[in-house]
Amino acid sequence: MSSTPLPGIGVRYDLTTRESKQLSVIAHRDGGRTLSAYRKEDPDECALSTRLTPAEAEALIGVLMPSHHSPNLLSTTELGLVAERIELSSTSYWNGRVLGETRMRTDTGASIVAVLRRAEAIPSPTPDFRLAGGDELIIIGTREGVETAAAILGRE
Repeated sequence: MSSTPLPGIGVRYDLTTRESKQLSVIAHRDGGRTLSAYRKEDPDECALSTRLTPAEAEALIGVLMPSHHSPNLLSTTELGLVAERIELSSTSYWNGRVLGETRMRTDTGASIVAVLRRAEAIPSPTPDFRLAGGDELIIIGTREGVETAAAILGRE
């Protein structure tokens, strides 16, 4: 599985199956998903592409991972919140700077609740946490707040 940030759109996730089939999912910032499958004989040729609403994507998750749903899990979409994973590029203005300098929560209302760095997860990073290119930031907030946070983090 690999991921590619798509500025202004969301994130594309690509998967090559055990049978060498290519699948991709674009996680759009509006909560929708685009599911695409590619021809095995020509992996650049799309055989299927369909846009799913957030509700349809959630239904598909329920089919693929029935144990995914638990009454103890917080459903952020029902509360008007979203959680997104945003990768910090190595050319970002924030590469090498501390988290507090971003003024993320103050300026957007969104919170960086964790940072994924290589194989390590850093929960609740403090304001003096130094950001690095390649970090994946887990951000929770309103759709507008998360989009603004993505724009701030995308600054070069």
